Amino acid sequence: MRFLLDLTETKDMEIVALCDIYRPHLSEAIKMCDAKGIKVKQYLHYEDLLSSEKPDGVIIATPLHQHAHITIDCLKAGIHVFCEKAMARTLDDTRAMYDAHIETGRILQIGHQRLFNPVYLEGIKRIHDGKLGQLGQIRAYWHRNNDWRRPVPDKTEKMERFINWRLYKEYSAGLLTELMSHQIQVANWALDKTPVSVTGTGSIVFWKDGREVDDNVALIYSYDNGVQFIYGSMTSNKKYGLEEQIMGHKGTIEFETNRYYTETPPPAPGILQLLNDIESGLFEKVNIGGASWVPETAVKYNGEPIIENTDFYDTGLQLEGFISHVREGKAPEKLIREGYNASIWTLLGEKAIETGEKITLPEKYQI
Repeated sequence: MRFLLDLTETKDMEIVALCDIYRPHLSEAIKMCDAKGIKVKQYLHYEDLLSSEKPDGVIIATPLHQHAHITIDCLKAGIHVFCEKAMARTLDDTRAMYDAHIETGRILQIGHQRLFNPVYLEGIKRIHDGKLGQLGQIRAYWHRNNDWRRPVPDKTEKMERFINWRLYKEYSAGLLTELMSHQIQVANWALDKTPVSVTGTGSIVFWKDGREVDDNVALIYSYDNGVQFIYGSMTSNKKYGLEEQIMGHKGTIEFETNRYYTETPPPAPGILQLLNDIESGLFEKVNIGGASWVPETAVKYNGEPIIENTDFYDTGLQLEGFISHVREGKAPEKLIREGYNASIWTLLGEKAIETGEKITLPEKYQI
C-alpha cells in the first residue's frame, strides 16, 4: 500500500478499490488512503468487487491457497494480474493459473522483485557474459530466529489458522513457498535453466508448538549441466541471514550483499610486504618441521560492489513495472515463466522432502 500510494503521485495511476475479508486490515488500508486524500471503494469479497468494478489491473496479496481461483477469475474478467509468489498451493493450481494467462492474453506477473533489482540485473548480466567462468555450484540460504507467529485476537482454532496460515500445510509449504521460492528463481535465472531433479529433507526440530510445516529444510536441486543448487533455511538461528552465492571458476557473486569476488584477488598489503622481505633476503633460515599444509579457510577478501548506487526499493520497482506493463497491455513473457518455474520446483521440493525420493518434473507441468 505504501508503494502504491507513492506511485499514484508519479505514475498517473489510480487506486479505485480495496478488498479484504479481514476487516482490521481493510480498515487500516482505508486509513492510509484517507491520509493521502484518496477515496476508494471497499469490499469484503473479491466476487463483489469484480461484479461492480472494471479495473485495468489487480494486485493479489492473499494467503497462498487463495491465489489461484482469484487470479483465474480476474484474468477471465479481462483484468491484468500481479500476484504474490509463490503462485499457488498445488501443482495443478499453478498450472491452471498459467493456462488462464495464455488463454486470456492478460498479464500475469508474479512477485519476484529481484527480476527488477538493479543489483541482480547487473550481476546476472555478468554471469551470462561469462565473467564468473564456468558455474559449478549455487548456494542459497535464508535463516531467521523467531517463531514466525502473528498475534491472534480470537484464541479459537479457526482464527489461529486464519492468522497464522503460513504454519499449516493446508495453506502453505512454509519456508519453501514463503522464502525459498525467491531464491530458486535466482538460481534458475543465473543458469538460464530449470532443474532436472530435487532431493531434500526437513523437520520440526525447535518450534514444537503445533505447527505443521518444517522449521528447517535442506534441499539439493540438480541441473542438466551438472550444476547443483544447494539450499538451506531455518528459523532458530539468524547468524548467516540470507544470501544467494553464485560460484564459478573465475569468481563469485553474492547478490544480497551486492558483492563480486574474483578468484584472483589483489594481494593484501601484508602479503606484499612478506614477498618483498623474501626477495630482499631478510629471512636467514626457513623453519623445518612445520605444518605441510595450510587449512583452506575462506579467503579474506572483501570483493567489490556489483553496482555502486543501491538507493532503491525493488518492491517499488516491481510494482512500477507492473503499472507500465498494464498501460502497454503486455509484459515480457519471461516474467511469468520465471514465476511459474520457481513455483513448480518449490512444490516439487516439498514433495521430495515428504517422500524422501528424488523428484523430477512430470510432463504435464512442463511449459
